[in-house]
Amino acid sequence: MMERSTVVANDAASSSPEDPSISELREKHRRERENLTLMKQPIKTTRLFTIATVDYLKKLILYILKSGGRVALLFFLIATMCIVLIFVDGPHEKHVDEALEYMRFGLWWVALGMASSIGLGSGLHTFVLYLGPHIALFTIKAVQCGRVDLKTAPYDTIQLKRTPSWLDKDCSEFGPPLFPSTTASLVRVPLSKLLPQIQLEAVLWGFGTALGELPPYFISRAARLSGTRSEPIEELDDESHNEGLFSSFFKRMKHWLLSQSQHLNFSTILILASVPNPLFDLAGIMCGQFGVPFWKFFIATLTGKAFLKAHIQTVFLISLCNNSLLEFVETRLIWLLGHIPGFSTVLPSIVAKLQSAKEKFLSSSLTSSATSQVKGAKWNFSFTLVWNTVIWLMVAHFFVTIVTSTAQRYLKKQQDLEMAGRLSALNDRSAADLNGAASSS
Repeated sequence: MMERSTVVANDAASSSPEDPSISELREKHRRERENLTLMKQPIKTTRLFTIATVDYLKKLILYILKSGGRVALLFFLIATMCIVLIFVDGPHEKHVDEALEYMRFGLWWVALGMASSIGLGSGLHTFVLYLGPHIALFTIKAVQCGRVDLKTAPYDTIQLKRTPSWLDKDCSEFGPPLFPSTTASLVRVPLSKLLPQIQLEAVLWGFGTALGELPPYFISRAARLSGTRSEPIEELDDESHNEGLFSSFFKRMKHWLLSQSQHLNFSTILILASVPNPLFDLAGIMCGQFGVPFWKFFIATLTGKAFLKAHIQTVFLISLCNNSLLEFVETRLIWLLGHIPGFSTVLPSIVAKLQSAKEKFLSSSLTSSATSQVKGAKWNFSFTLVWNTVIWLMVAHFFVTIVTSTAQRYLKKQQDLEMAGRLSALNDRSAADLNGAASSS
């Protein structure tokens, strides 16, 4: 009799409409999360972010300790060996310095890739800020000098507070051109020669973007193992509040992607990771929510981002800044205009203007960096100052977004505990009422 009453209580609780107090509590929690920002509640947001960070570090340390003393011993031995190699003098110093340069180089580009993809769509767009300009500047410099052996080492790239050595050098310092010029004084540098010179940093950046996609996957996977749904998927089920056209379009796209969960295989993940895709964060969340194995998700993501997408973007920029593309566009445009009646008379002037624009593009792309330094002594308001200001503003926005989202996630965990306690109390009360009614009858 007691078991039957419990089943009846559960059925009644599942079929009955939601209690008004529960609806009010959900709305209250939603408003609290929306108001929890650094602009509206800086002290509370900072406090919750600090608590969440400390809690995460505690769990990480406990996990390392529970995983066994072998892991801790291995980290200790590696750290000790690195300290001895760095601070003890000997013939190994030059090799250690070289290894440190490679380590800084690798960590720099991997960190930029992670910053570009981490944060559920709020990441720092480091391809536009760092990798893209680096590829463009190297390509233009190679085209101007007629050779690709510009770097002193593979790590001779743009890094933190460091510019590459080849950027401000004159072409005569590298030697005579290795690639011949055409009749229009254009140097043709093959793509097969340019790509290996900047391929490593592009692959490292892509590897970092693949690592940045792991937190949404693990968060969603942990939510699935705990029997709940991840927060981004739950937000799709909420009613929209004053959404604009752009946000509503993206929400419809997310709903469509969520409806295609049965097609989440290796090929689908690979395709989504191989193209610029603002919805890939949701794809990672779906993979964790619907139990896609980790290695299938990570290998597909790594292959798509580090080897396909990074190479597509790199080849596009090289082609855009290389004389081969300019000459191809010029030739096709002249051929097209030559077949249009009436354009044959103005064609010579158009060709002259194309040549002039092409020479200005190739000559001003690199000399602007040198002239900006001279003008910087005269003008405080220089391009470098504006560029650095934009970068720091984007970094600040990225930091504020991470702090706010971390504090809001921690607050939601506390609210879920409160909601679970309230629902448990209501279920116990309704079960008691049903049992009392059953016993009286």
